[in-house]
Amino acid sequence: MADDFELSPGGANHQKPSGDEDRMTTAQGAPVADDQNWLTAGPRGPQLLEDHIAREKIFHFDHERIPERVVHARGYGVHGHFELTEAIPEFSSAAIFNEVGVKTPTFTRFSTVAGNKGSPDLARDVRGFATKFYTKQGNWDLVGNNIPVFFIQDAIKFPDLIHAAKPAPDRGFPQAQTAHDNFWDFIGLSPEAMHMAMWIMSDRTIPRSFRFMEGFGVHSFRLVNAEGKSHFVKFHWKPKLGMQSVIWNEALKLNGMDPDFHRRDMWDAIDAGDYPQWDLGLQIFDEEFAEQFEFDVLDATKIIPEEQVPVKIVGTLTLDANVRNFFAETEQVAFCTQNIVPGIDFSDDPLLQGRNFSYLDTQLKRLGGPNFTHIPINAPKCPVRHFQQDGHMAMTNPQGRANYEPNSWGEGTGEDRGPRACPAEGFESYPAEVAGRKRRVRSETFADHYSQARQFYVSQTPVEQTHMANAFTFELSKVERPDIRARMVGHLRHIDAGLAQRVADGLGMAELPDKVPLAREPITDLPESPALSILKNGPGSFKGRKLGIYIAKGAEKAQVEALKRAAGNAGAMVEIIAPHVGGAELSDGSRMEADEKIDGGPSVAYDAVAVLMSEESARRYNSDKPSIDFVNDAFAHAKFVAYVPAVQPLFQAAGVWDWMDDGFFDLGEDGAADAFIEACGKLRFWDRESVKQD
Repeated sequence: MADDFELSPGGANHQKPSGDEDRMTTAQGAPVADDQNWLTAGPRGPQLLEDHIAREKIFHFDHERIPERVVHARGYGVHGHFELTEAIPEFSSAAIFNEVGVKTPTFTRFSTVAGNKGSPDLARDVRGFATKFYTKQGNWDLVGNNIPVFFIQDAIKFPDLIHAAKPAPDRGFPQAQTAHDNFWDFIGLSPEAMHMAMWIMSDRTIPRSFRFMEGFGVHSFRLVNAEGKSHFVKFHWKPKLGMQSVIWNEALKLNGMDPDFHRRDMWDAIDAGDYPQWDLGLQIFDEEFAEQFEFDVLDATKIIPEEQVPVKIVGTLTLDANVRNFFAETEQVAFCTQNIVPGIDFSDDPLLQGRNFSYLDTQLKRLGGPNFTHIPINAPKCPVRHFQQDGHMAMTNPQGRANYEPNSWGEGTGEDRGPRACPAEGFESYPAEVAGRKRRVRSETFADHYSQARQFYVSQTPVEQTHMANAFTFELSKVERPDIRARMVGHLRHIDAGLAQRVADGLGMAELPDKVPLAREPITDLPESPALSILKNGPGSFKGRKLGIYIAKGAEKAQVEALKRAAGNAGAMVEIIAPHVGGAELSDGSRMEADEKIDGGPSVAYDAVAVLMSEESARRYNSDKPSIDFVNDAFAHAKFVAYVPAVQPLFQAAGVWDWMDDGFFDLGEDGAADAFIEACGKLRFWDRESVKQD
């Protein structure tokens, strides 16, 4: 008998494989036939809780880490409120969508996905965008991302996705990045991830600020009105300040300069009373549209283009209060996709169904017990009455004799009978019809993996397409195995031939790899969707951005003040940088204090820059590395630059004097400060990148 068992490194006895050593099993040793699909009632039906294989897999994944979150560990939370501006009783009975002018308290947490709590803010990564609404009908959690699609279609694959993205288990690195073999091996073997791959290689994953990100609920949910009529809905957050991202080289330098860059930006804006806002938009559509749409609305790897279903704005989120204790609020906040209120319901999206199971289980492990709703940041702000009692961290318990229902206590007994169900106002699931054989199967309507990936790419500007090609090239250049690199380029050939060729050339491939076999022929003539581009939807204003003014001895006070005034009128912030933190002596003999010393305030920290100093100072600092980098990086990152002619020695040392273009503004000219700030509304002078590419 002893020969039939072997001792594992951990000391446990395991039966030796008989025949096939690659056979997958459950933790109980039972062979697994399908590890890629959750058991559902029909190809497009809801997931079944009896699927012990999927539940075990998710259960174990949810309990892998303590105490930080397995994903979204690096987060930052802010208090605020949501105000409804347009009621929609025809679509939803939810009070939050029917009380115009009422301010509903909220708590929003932004996050990265892959990195740990100590990782930097500017990692190339998806950003979480989760908002808890403390409504009169209970807490509603809209748990989304800054990207409207996801990598996978079925929640059973989520542990594999995150395992592939996280540091490799044998070496413990790389941290907070996907430029490695494991991640791209998984992606290359998962065609459903191709649409998301295009998004994560776009500038959406290196946002300039949380304040300049869109947010999405990702899934199709349901809205249900008082008569029980249902419509599908997709949730959108539209930043009032517009979208903005950084350049990859800029992100690397920002991480080195300030790994807390996004946190600090949000804290400073709110602390200064510059409260960021987002409009909540809804894409509402009915069953008829869902049936006619080119793709399955239950597929989380697909969007519905805004040109086909416009986004209806119904209210505004304002973030206006920083937390008072990071651990008590940001770290202990618990979001669950299952937290909905009457008037909002789930769809049969298989990724959403799995998330509904996973989140509650995760909070149980992370926060120590079932009573995490007793923690103030998670507690509803409406009355709460039920018969749930005791357990770890129970702060309150039902009072009186009755702790069960039904019971016969109440009137005439002197005892409180406790709460009762309320059919008239309580939550009722939409009675969608469910039928089908119990099978592990993916609906054939989920099989097109390239059409919308192509649509996303062709909807970008040439500048954005170049950034994407560069991102793919960089990430895949970090992959050691040539076959993994080749497989990804084989996928790209289905998306765009030019993109595939640019990446192949960047990787030094002698010839293009074969295309990856198709599950379904993609649609190649989907129209462009301008809403998918950041640059096509620029803010047209410098509001909410930051101008960095580098001064040294001899700077003209009137010119500095003109810049500060013009930036202030545009709603922008200004910081003064100088060779010393004590500031600099201006031309009139006065002294201006500095916010940052030059080596602590590089140009990457600002959306636009100005350089003002005497020619003597420019000669003094034309060999100073931080000063040279300040100018050189601003030029390389396509930023608008204001200057005075006296800075020529410094600009020549930085190698930009002979390359100055229409993105440079001479402050010696009349009205130059106002013209400069007006131009800064375009955020970057992208023509400079086109010249560099040539």
